[in-house]
Amino acid sequence: MAEDKNKRPIVIKRVKKVVGGHHGGAWKIAYADFVTAMMAFFLLMWLLGSTTKGDLSGIANYFKMPLRVALMGGSGSGDSSSIIKGGGKDLTRSSGQIKEGELPVEKKVINIKDAAEEVRRVELEKLKGLKASIEAAINGSDKLRKYKNQILLDMTSEGLRIQIVDDQNRPMFQSGSAELEPYTQEILRAIGQALNDVPNKVSISGHTDATPYAGDDKGYSNWELSADRANATRRELLAGGMNDDKIVRVVGLASAVPFNRADPYDPSNRRISLIVMNKKAEEAAAHDGGTVGVDTEESDQGVKQTINNSVLPARSHQ
Repeated sequence: MAEDKNKRPIVIKRVKKVVGGHHGGAWKIAYADFVTAMMAFFLLMWLLGSTTKGDLSGIANYFKMPLRVALMGGSGSGDSSSIIKGGGKDLTRSSGQIKEGELPVEKKVINIKDAAEEVRRVELEKLKGLKASIEAAINGSDKLRKYKNQILLDMTSEGLRIQIVDDQNRPMFQSGSAELEPYTQEILRAIGQALNDVPNKVSISGHTDATPYAGDDKGYSNWELSADRANATRRELLAGGMNDDKIVRVVGLASAVPFNRADPYDPSNRRISLIVMNKKAEEAAAHDGGTVGVDTEESDQGVKQTINNSVLPARSHQ
């Protein structure tokens, strides 16, 4: 009995574990998988329900024999302009889709009138740029700036017109001859260099006032004098660096086209006129000799205003 009292009793505790229980989360994972599968299923059903019969047949054929459909053609092989055989017009067609010929080439229609107008516009912009270049050369030179009232630039129907007019105290040529004054040579050489900036051809005309030529040469008149002065101008432009093939016309007009129509004896009527010709004037000159670039009254109005303060009343010899 003493031994039984000394033995300690053994107590066994049994804990019953409940898997999951009230707060377990394993079922949530399973439920999420189920919901995802159902969403995928209904999405598939919706896609199948909204797809046409031809599309379904094409998709089925593709998964059955993808290479055959792609290379040989067949129902639903694709609405495409691909160079691979089998391209068709409509994916909904259940019959075979075959490529029908080449794609049509897009034809461009060019409006000749608009194209010609654009050429004229570009050419006019180039001539305006040349005008600005010459004006800048004159204003930027100490030697030429004092002659700028005698250098008149304006746009005409034939192109850019450059006129160098006489001044009572500063004539361009020696009296009664075609010999250029030194400052006239400087002006013409500067202009000659600038004219090479554009491909346009150049026309040169010489003019005198109405005072008859008083030289000793019989038969020599203002007509010969104006022509000789125009030709002397041509030589000086070439000396300034202008290309010889740019000149298409050199004429002498005597007093037939006065600058100051109100006074045919005005010194401003003695002038050299250079016209940087546009394409229309060039073609006229090349085909039938063209028309002489006479100074129209309308185009002269703006130019006359430039020298309005330097009109010279004196009447001197040519």
